[in-house]
Amino acid sequence: MGALPEACPCGQSDQRGRHLAFDACCGRYIDQGLVAPDAEHLMRSRYSAFVRERADHLLATWHPSTRPSDLTLDAGVKWLGLLVKSHRQIDTDHAEVEFAARSRVGGRGQRLEERSQFVREDGRWYYVDGEIKS
Repeated sequence: MGALPEACPCGQSDQRGRHLAFDACCGRYIDQGLVAPDAEHLMRSRYSAFVRERADHLLATWHPSTRPSDLTLDAGVKWLGLLVKSHRQIDTDHAEVEFAARSRVGGRGQRLEERSQFVREDGRWYYVDGEIKS
């Protein structure tokens, strides 16, 4: 019997509560180059890109007005989980996603809570910036 497909790091589940496979979830956007249909799917793919250390996807989905010239990911971070708290469509081309991401760095647990802003240009969603909640 073959190995089960790898679960997507973003934790998204199907209608039966089973975790989606990476290739059927965020892998479509990271590896196959498909366009995320909304800001929440883009945000989930960006989280999965952090988990898989895919700076190329992060930079490609970051709006040019706020995108850094390069991005070095901290290899010492172990991402533990994502919780999408809300996805709000502001208008046709603007949305925000509020989420919490858990990680471990040097044995210490951390939690990042952010309200992220997204914009759609030429049919593609981009991460603009985020407000970290303390």
